Amino acid sequence: MPTVKPCPGCGNRIQEEKLELNLKVCPECGYHHPLTAGERIWIITDENSFTELDSELTSCDPLNFPGYSERLQKAQEETGLKEAVITGTASINGEKIVIGVMDSHFLMGSMGSVVGEKIARAFETARRERLPVIIFTASGGARMQEGMYSLMQMAKTSAAAARFQEEGLLYVAVLTHPTTGGVTASFATLADIIIAEPGSLVCFTGPRVIEQTIRQKLPPGFQKAEFLLEHGMIDKIVHRKEMKDFLGRIIALHRWRE
Repeated sequence: MPTVKPCPGCGNRIQEEKLELNLKVCPECGYHHPLTAGERIWIITDENSFTELDSELTSCDPLNFPGYSERLQKAQEETGLKEAVITGTASINGEKIVIGVMDSHFLMGSMGSVVGEKIARAFETARRERLPVIIFTASGGARMQEGMYSLMQMAKTSAAAARFQEEGLLYVAVLTHPTTGGVTASFATLADIIIAEPGSLVCFTGPRVIEQTIRQKLPPGFQKAEFLLEHGMIDKIVHRKEMKDFLGRIIALHRWRE
């Protein structure tokens, strides 16, 4: 019997096989289900072109936070990943790039010291090799179990992005659901071109906290990609099925202008 799952967007029950064939986009309402990092790389990059960078880096427990080591081990076993981001070199429609893909299945894609280090190293590799950078974000924000070490990654990744962009090289950020917290407040929104998947939640903090702080009612959907596009916070919303070709055209145009 086929396995079915309800769609968070419309509530319809969809066969998982049908969903997989549609790149995990609901055929009824267009809801973009989260992808694993591996799935994203398979969809976006040319076949057999991906080579991982810094695969040996893994998190430790710098603060001896209760239960953190066990949670890390469980996340690694369940996802097959060592951390919440995979970085590497690849090509898109024949154009070589450095790519980073965050995975919300690993501790909600939270940014700890290793995530920040891998992102920073990706920018440095691309700067040395004069390659464009594309980063797919998906994150619940800073990793609280690493305290200040986690917050420092905002500065580290922002500085790495700035050094890269000073060379006149192209950085494209693709914001996927959800992109929040310290990731939004650092490298995710510093790109030359900022793209989002339809319906993606993009914010620093939740609406309830904001309303309590400013004592005002917020407009509906103000943290969704469509609202951000309307108000100039992002440059374009691109459907998952069109993403590879769209990115390929951007990279080819930028290379031609160089």
